Amino acid sequence: MPEFAPLITPAIFAFAFAVTLVGGFVKGAVGFAMPLIMISGMGIVIPPELVVAGIIIPIVISNGLQVARSGLGNAQIALKEHWRYVLVVCVMILVAAQFVRSIPGNLMFVVLGVPVVGLCFVQLIGWRPQIKPHLRRPFEWVAGWLAGVLGGLSGTWGPPTVLYLLALNTPRDRQMSVQGVIYGLGSVMLLLGHLQSGILNAQTWTFSAALVPPALIGMWLGFRLGDRFDQERFRRVTLWVLIIAGGNLIRRGVMG
Repeated sequence: MPEFAPLITPAIFAFAFAVTLVGGFVKGAVGFAMPLIMISGMGIVIPPELVVAGIIIPIVISNGLQVARSGLGNAQIALKEHWRYVLVVCVMILVAAQFVRSIPGNLMFVVLGVPVVGLCFVQLIGWRPQIKPHLRRPFEWVAGWLAGVLGGLSGTWGPPTVLYLLALNTPRDRQMSVQGVIYGLGSVMLLLGHLQSGILNAQTWTFSAALVPPALIGMWLGFRLGDRFDQERFRRVTLWVLIIAGGNLIRRGVMG
């Protein structure tokens, strides 16, 4: 095993490998939740800053594959239509990432856990904002700001993006290509932001890179097996598990 930060023992790395494999499988099967699963799962035994570092390279690679799978032509169309949202998300990811190292450890568990619980709960109850056409432009700026801040601090801006697309009544067959663009460009900004912040450094990038294989293996399995089970039920079970895991992160942050 490569030499990572001193806190990553072989047993802890094996656990992180397994969590990432599960996250990749869910992403391949239903198209979301890999960062949420990695954050809430690895956060059980790994310090928050190292969790954030660990998810970066797998997110970049997996989102790049998602863009390629949906087609570059669709990606260009999506970028042209949603460029305001994409722009604000990318800028705020870069900005917010610079503040991660200034957040105390216990508070960082709360920062990671609250978005997981809140965003999963919103999806479980099926809430979706309704935006009138004349409010679309300010909504894009505000939603992009929120998603970018969450992305820079916790590495996940997927659920806010899903809500954004639902609010605009984006056709289901176009949502995957739009998400691919937003996740792909956002993940590159996350990489650049944390190279600047120091979260991704000479000691942590090897840990992050070593989690790419389980992410890709999991995605491949998810692509192959995703059609063999009830995806809606699987999605709901996944969200409940994430709420429990996210609640545990909040507990650790509050109780120390």
